[in-house]
Amino acid sequence: MRDELFYKYDVPAPRYTSYPTVPYWEDSPTTEEWVDSLNRGFSANPPWACYVHIPFCETLCTYCGCNTSITRNHDREMPYIELLLKEMKAYQERIQGIDASPLQELHLGGGTPTFLSPKNLAYLVSSIMKGKTIAENFLGSIEVDPRRTTTEHLQVLRDLGFSRVSLGVQDFDAEVQRLVHRIQPFEMTKSMTEVARDMGYSSVNFDLIYGLPTQTEESILSMMEKTWLIKPDRIALYSLAIVPWIKPAQKLFKDEDLPRGKEKRRLYEIARQFLIDKGYIEIGMDHFALPTDTLAISDQQGELHRNFMGYVEHRTQILLGLGVSAISETPDCFHQNEKALPVYERRVAKGEIPTLRGHKLTVEDQVRREQILQFMTKGETRLEDEKQALKVKEFLSEMIDDQLVEVESGLLKLTKKGKPFLRNACMALDERLLRNKPNSEVFSKSL
Repeated sequence: MRDELFYKYDVPAPRYTSYPTVPYWEDSPTTEEWVDSLNRGFSANPPWACYVHIPFCETLCTYCGCNTSITRNHDREMPYIELLLKEMKAYQERIQGIDASPLQELHLGGGTPTFLSPKNLAYLVSSIMKGKTIAENFLGSIEVDPRRTTTEHLQVLRDLGFSRVSLGVQDFDAEVQRLVHRIQPFEMTKSMTEVARDMGYSSVNFDLIYGLPTQTEESILSMMEKTWLIKPDRIALYSLAIVPWIKPAQKLFKDEDLPRGKEKRRLYEIARQFLIDKGYIEIGMDHFALPTDTLAISDQQGELHRNFMGYVEHRTQILLGLGVSAISETPDCFHQNEKALPVYERRVAKGEIPTLRGHKLTVEDQVRREQILQFMTKGETRLEDEKQALKVKEFLSEMIDDQLVEVESGLLKLTKKGKPFLRNACMALDERLLRNKPNSEVFSKSL
C-alpha cells in the first residue's frame, strides 16, 4: 500500500520556501517600493537575518541547482567582495534603522563561500558586521565544501562569532561521487567535522542527497552508517531535483542510472528510518537533528521557522539577501537581485540596488503564506473559514481517504503517515496554484 501511495503522489510540487512560490510572483516592486517595504519592516527595530551569496566554484557538481559561476581565477574574490559591501552600503543609505536593529543571523551560501581566502572571508564578514547591532543570540553560519576549506577558514569565522557549519557531502560512495563530479573521501569529511568541533562550533550539518545516479538500497545504508560514524548534529536529506530544463548539466545523467518513483523513495525511507533509530528528531521536511541540537529544541518549543535559507531556529520578519541572485523578504514583499553576474556587477558598481524581480504580497497572499508556514513547521494550520475548509477537503479528498491528512474543527493536520507527503498537502493552501496550474515543467517531483 505504501508503494502505491508513493506512485500516486509523486507529482510536481513546490518546496514552499516562500508563498507565493517564485513562478507565481507577478506584481513586482520597483526598487523604490522595495526600499519602502524595508523601511516599514525596520521601523520597529526588529531582529533580522542576512544572507550573502558567493557564486564561485572551482568545479561544477553536475547535480547542483544553485546559481554558480565556475572559475579558478581567485583574482575575482576582492572585486566581488567590494560589490557586496557596496550593496550593503546602498541599503544603509536608504533604510532607517538597519544598523540599530539587531542582526540575529548571518548566513553565507553559494556556490562555495570558502572559495574566498580566509583573509578575504574575514574582511567580508567583519565589514558586514561593523557598526551593526549584534543580537545576543546571534547565529553565524556558513556552507562549506570540504575540498576547498582549510582550518584557517573555520578559525577566522569562529573568531567572528560563527557557531554553525554546513558541510556539502551528498554521498560517500566513490562511483556516485565520480558521476556527480565531486570526489570527496570520507576521511576528509570526518577530519573537517572534528576540526570544527574542536574549535567550538556547536552545530555541524551534513547535506545528503538521495536519488543520485547509481544509488541503491545497499549504498544508501552504507552512506548512513558512515554518517553515523561522524554523527553530525543535523542532517538535511534532500531529494535530487531533476530539472534539466534549468540545469543542463543534469542531462549528462543516464536515465537507467537514476532511481525513480518508489525505488527512489525507498532510498529515503531507508535513510529516514536509520536516523530515527539512532535518535535523530525528524524536523519538518527533509531535516533531522539530534535532540541536543538547537534546531530540535526550537521544534519542540514551537519556535521553528522556515524561509529561503531553510529551517531556522528563530523567526525573523526581514531577510536581506546580498549578492547575485540573492532573495530577500519582508512581511509584505519579496525581492530578488539580478541573476546574471555581469548585470549585477554593473548595477551595484553604479550604486544601485540591483532589483531583478519580486512580488508585493496581497492580503490573501499574507494569509496563505502564514498558513503554509505554520503547516511546514508545525504540521497543522488553522483554515481561514468554512469556505476554505470545503475547498481544502475537496482538493485533499484522496489524501484524507488515505489517512495522510485530517481536516477537523477548522484545522488542517498532517498525520504521522502523511509526513512524506507534506509538499502535496501544502498545495491545497496554494491559492495561486489552484487558480492557475502551470502548463509546463516548473517544479521538481514531490517525492
